[in-house]
Amino acid sequence: MRVQRFAPMTKNFPTFDCDAHITEPPWLWDRAEELLSARELRALEDTMWFDAAKRQLIVNGKAGMGALTGQYGGSKGKLGLLSIAGPGLKHEIQRALNVRNLNRQTAITREQATYLDHRGAYEPKPRLRDMDIQGIDQVMIIPSDIDTYPWLQNDIGAKAMCRAYNEWAYEYCRENPERLFFAALLPLQNPKFAADEVYRVADKGCRVGLIRPVDAMGNYPVQPKYDPVWRAMEETGVVYGMHPFPALGSSKPSAYTEQYSGAEFIEWSINSSRLPHMFLTNVQNFQAEAALWVTMVLMSGFFERFAKVRAAIFEASSTWLSFLLDECDKAYRLYRNDRKRYPLKRMPSETFFAHCVTGFEGDEAPPSRLPDFYGDILAWSSDVYHHDGDDAWRAIETMRKCELPESYQARFLGENARRLYKIDPPAKFIQDRVTEIERPDWWPTEEEVRQAMRPESALPRR
Repeated sequence: MRVQRFAPMTKNFPTFDCDAHITEPPWLWDRAEELLSARELRALEDTMWFDAAKRQLIVNGKAGMGALTGQYGGSKGKLGLLSIAGPGLKHEIQRALNVRNLNRQTAITREQATYLDHRGAYEPKPRLRDMDIQGIDQVMIIPSDIDTYPWLQNDIGAKAMCRAYNEWAYEYCRENPERLFFAALLPLQNPKFAADEVYRVADKGCRVGLIRPVDAMGNYPVQPKYDPVWRAMEETGVVYGMHPFPALGSSKPSAYTEQYSGAEFIEWSINSSRLPHMFLTNVQNFQAEAALWVTMVLMSGFFERFAKVRAAIFEASSTWLSFLLDECDKAYRLYRNDRKRYPLKRMPSETFFAHCVTGFEGDEAPPSRLPDFYGDILAWSSDVYHHDGDDAWRAIETMRKCELPESYQARFLGENARRLYKIDPPAKFIQDRVTEIERPDWWPTEEEVRQAMRPESALPRR
């Protein structure tokens, strides 16, 4: 048995992780028959259904689609990107395991892959145990198949899928309602269905309605037809949760040729340049979708028409935001007299500060150097259990290196998110870091990790 060790750390405030993920499990579909009408169940089966026998997700009648196919349970020679980043699974550890997988003789076994497939991605009790180690006192869980839902072509099937997911997520969070909270999926294929779902989940205590900022099938989420959705959010206090994603387009209809996302343009550019690794696009993808959405809602007067709507920007980092708000302000000052729409009542940056919070990740240092700018609009995101996820201790370490006062650390790591969501802090919170985790004998040694971090270690070997 090996032991993974960490430096002792202490925190004096409760954290809130405003963007962590679950992986939609196969049994989500098992209870659909109890929740849905016969018509809705048939539509769900035709729209988005998990075939347990073949371990495949079927989307719009096509098998093997979406992020979920083949992800659950662990596979030989493969890390589960959606469930890998549990306690202590730092990026350098993942790198060492990926290097092993380049060689058939050293590739991880099915048993090892199962150990690395963290059950907290599917089940609440293991997640709560992991949160205790990761320094996460409260969390907002978000689904993983974000690039699939906008492309569901049957609006009744989309409505059924959102309800099935939201009911499962609600039950997941019932394990500890003081610590676990869920963001709801909304069937934007039909604005009435989406508004109805906002009211329904609000009655269950849901704080966030998730919206992907893409023009899937001509449905960019600032169009007038969505006004009933925003009115529902105003009336219920449900937060507009804007979550970008890489524009993989795996579920996009084959005949649909319109560009639907700024991230799609990034993907085209990377592919035409023949860069070798898709993860090189990740940062640009998330920021492209988020920056376009921020520009659209600020410059269109969205928040002036829906003055009670509050919004959260998930998983797009935050360093770009100060530059974008400056550019929006400058453009409005220069061209306000040429504006075809009605005048804005205040500068775009002022509107953002009044209505929005933006997420940031634990290794992101610039916000800690600009506390006066980010003071009330920054909320920490772990992105656990996705491969790029990390714990609260990493975020605190980054902030301390930047000599950020503890009062700002408490705001960035919890207070701002709780204020936005209107959530009370927990009665008790984690103070001391767990400094040792027992590991199996095959766990990477420090020397193996050092060797794996060398650039040449990433070259495939037979």
